[in-house]
Amino acid sequence: MKQFIEYSNEVQHAMYRNIPIVALESTIISHGMPYPQNVETAKHCEQIIRDHGCVPATIAILNGKLKIGLSNEELDYLGKTGLKITKTSRRDIAYNVANKIDGATTVSATMFISALAGISVFATGGIGGVHRGAESTMDISADLEELAETNVIVVSAGAKSILDIGLTLEYLETKGVEVIGYQTDMLPAFYSRESDFKVNFRIDTAREIASVFQVKQALKLRGGMLIANPVPEKFSMKKEVIDEAINNAIIEMEELGIKGKETTPYLLGKVVELTKGKSLETNIELVYNNCKVASLISKQLISL
Repeated sequence: MKQFIEYSNEVQHAMYRNIPIVALESTIISHGMPYPQNVETAKHCEQIIRDHGCVPATIAILNGKLKIGLSNEELDYLGKTGLKITKTSRRDIAYNVANKIDGATTVSATMFISALAGISVFATGGIGGVHRGAESTMDISADLEELAETNVIVVSAGAKSILDIGLTLEYLETKGVEVIGYQTDMLPAFYSRESDFKVNFRIDTAREIASVFQVKQALKLRGGMLIANPVPEKFSMKKEVIDEAINNAIIEMEELGIKGKETTPYLLGKVVELTKGKSLETNIELVYNNCKVASLISKQLISL
């Protein structure tokens, strides 16, 4: 395994000293935001994690290695190269490593690599899920299957609101994945604090989340936990505003014939355009908030 994994000095030091670690994905850098905001956001996410007493481990595939912890130069490379970097799901990991294809990891790939490295907490923006119209296209994100299989706590602002949130919840229920609302009874819808759906359980403290995860592992219940953490109220968008932007973006996407893994980056970019940048500001702030909560959980997990 050592021939495939490369840790940053900071992450390696944290592992030796039992310092809590929070994993971060890299697709949000290459495919989620424009340059230079993507790199600025990534660096600020890492700093938030450090400020809360943890070590950030941004994950990517570079030069045939599973990189766990990136340098500033590597973050900048991902940000500047942008969409030319291969978006890498679990399915793509072995091929990309074998062929030394640089890859930005999605939620599923980041979860898999985090678990491989023994990192139990991962902060992201929003998970992938069941796409609208999936009853005919079968377009369902690998993120959901990874949550069913891999023992990692994923802190997100819910499922991306461009998805079919109801069907996403049904899929997670079928797979036995707990959807836990952090200080909320309602599942947040990424850009908005509110949706039409409730979480399975509400938990108000990071310590209790860590305790539930520890019990789950002790009982050998396979799979991760999804922590639904609403965007701070001051940055939350009105549900009707964001729904209109998403519906218009979907109509244009269908007219252009965009399908598969290109749909999410296209829709997110189009929504930014239609909301005159407001959705990007919300996206950035919700990621920051998830980094904070993930850090609190990671610290509690290591102290139990």
